[in-house]
Amino acid sequence: MKNNCIVLLTVLSVIRGEAQSVLFDFDNAPRYTPLPVSLTVGGITAQFSATGAGYSVQAANVLGFTPVGFSGNCIYPSSINAADLNVSFSTPLTNFSILYSPEEYACDSSATMRVTAFLNGVSVGTATTNAQAGTWPTETLAFGSAQGFDSVVVHYDRGPVTGGDWGPVFMVDNMAVTPAPLPIILRQATRLGNGAFQCTFTNTPGTIFTMLGSTNLALPFTNWYAVGSVTEISSGLYQFTDQEATNRPRCFYRVRTP
Repeated sequence: MKNNCIVLLTVLSVIRGEAQSVLFDFDNAPRYTPLPVSLTVGGITAQFSATGAGYSVQAANVLGFTPVGFSGNCIYPSSINAADLNVSFSTPLTNFSILYSPEEYACDSSATMRVTAFLNGVSVGTATTNAQAGTWPTETLAFGSAQGFDSVVVHYDRGPVTGGDWGPVFMVDNMAVTPAPLPIILRQATRLGNGAFQCTFTNTPGTIFTMLGSTNLALPFTNWYAVGSVTEISSGLYQFTDQEATNRPRCFYRVRTP
């Protein structure tokens, strides 16, 4: 009887563990340097630029004190006038967050900050937040989307609704991003002369994969069984061989990362 080996190697067929967040703390950024600045952490390159008078890399205690959560270096406004902070990334992301501190002095409310995300220049979505009232208070501005995005604009949306002593500027630190998973691209799937099944696919170099199998595509992932490990035969090129394929009349395959 002829065996049927069906390969499912698409974005949806990859069972992934929780993606690792990458932190940009600016501590290794060149202090006193005005934007634009390009920084690379964990294989992700972020290009920082700005509108208006812009920003520069400064010590977090440049004001004579350090806002809560800030340390080392930070991105600091270059004038008293509002300016957007623009960040573009070398790879698509699913999550973005940044610690910010707006210029406020014992106000009863805090500014509204907005982040808008884009993919190839097209808006993906936006999010706003407010800090607890205080003097140079701190809060995390965040956005997430499974669709993925490759740039963001951090914008001072409006001042404290209750007024007070404030300015339309902010400083930022500790930007955390989560890269979007790259798609599995199937290069070849074939049955060898001895009846074994073999396939190759491309993905991020250095990733650890396990091949899972099932004779029933409708089963939940937890009921799929491990068929074997996947070998990276060259940078970013992976190969799997199922020597036991001849023992199964039908088999579906998925790959899993830790």
